[in-house]
Amino acid sequence: MAVMAAYRLRLVDPLIERLMAELPALFIVGPRATGKTTTAGRYARTIVRLDREAEAVAFRADPDAALRSLPEPVLLDEWQLVPGVLGAVKRAVDAEPSPGRFLITGSVRGDMQGDLWPGTGRLTRVPMYGMSVREQLGRLDQAPLLDRLLAGQTLGAAPGSPDLRGYVDLLLRSGFPEPALRLSGMAAMRWLESYTEHLVTRDAEMVERGRDPARLRRFLEAIALNTAGIVEDKTLYEAAGLNRKTALAYERLLVNLLVLELTPAWVSNRLSRLVYTPKRYMIDPALTGAVLRLDTNAVLRDGDLLGRLLDTFVAAQLRAELAVTEARPRIYHVRQQQGRLEVDLLAELGGHGVVGIEVKATAAPAANDARHLATLRDRLGDSFICGVVFHTGPRVFELSDRILAAPISAFWA
Repeated sequence: MAVMAAYRLRLVDPLIERLMAELPALFIVGPRATGKTTTAGRYARTIVRLDREAEAVAFRADPDAALRSLPEPVLLDEWQLVPGVLGAVKRAVDAEPSPGRFLITGSVRGDMQGDLWPGTGRLTRVPMYGMSVREQLGRLDQAPLLDRLLAGQTLGAAPGSPDLRGYVDLLLRSGFPEPALRLSGMAAMRWLESYTEHLVTRDAEMVERGRDPARLRRFLEAIALNTAGIVEDKTLYEAAGLNRKTALAYERLLVNLLVLELTPAWVSNRLSRLVYTPKRYMIDPALTGAVLRLDTNAVLRDGDLLGRLLDTFVAAQLRAELAVTEARPRIYHVRQQQGRLEVDLLAELGGHGVVGIEVKATAAPAANDARHLATLRDRLGDSFICGVVFHTGPRVFELSDRILAAPISAFWA
């Protein structure tokens, strides 16, 4: 008889509790298999799984009547399979806006952008991504990294901080709970490969019918090879053997399936000749490994891909914390034409200023590794809070005024 694994607390758990005490309906959205249903189910009296036909049929026929009969709070899982449930939630909330009535989970972003989206003013969005390393280790007592930097706290290295090979092993393990917590070796690799296969076949067809899985798979491979990159559209669609229109449609599909994120370029009147192309990130570096059939040794042999995957890994750790960061940051990248200034990630902390982040595949970064952060600091003046060069070594040290070198493990230290 299988033993049920103990629940591992997520960063969003305290946020969900606080919001349910005051708001009638929460919309928890994130990639498939990141644990949304497990987490949301902890706060529900009734769980409706709309991917089960026996449970979905009543909601297709009369969602208002089906919803009225259920003990609250109600969790409606995989809403995108029966979109009419959102209208029923809207009407229920309009009639009785008492807190803690509904939780809705889904793995598709697309319909949220439409003019007829019924959630505006009724559903409060809570993003939930793969597990960060500190979630996997249960180290949730520490404040999010950006809040620590804003408060002037000193960063530290985690006990037993990995070396370069250890970081690659870690990023290929994934933030999806199943391979991260319960599988190892060949089983974890096969799970991730199966995830990507279902993505380009079943999931893609569910969102946009008629897409060619073979061509979508080629485009996903081109995206994976260029994760954490600022790449011209033409480069991607030529690599995948597609025309521009099809490639842009496939990119939109992957964004809507929440496996690709487009990080926008930062705009400032203090910087000239900025590149406005978004930076494309695979949502989890282990998906890149699965799509390209990479193991640790293959990544370590390819310096360009190694840098991209470490950047993608740091972005994933940061992304998991955004919803619970008190500073309410927005994330961008910075690049000037001809690469005269490049900063991997820039966190804009409202009226507080900005934090610049660089990621380097070295155990001993030097001042030269921080030169773009120093340029940004000098251009922005007091609005530049600090810069961090994340590296694969064990120590935290100062590189220059307001610029630190810190191990990537500072996220979970």
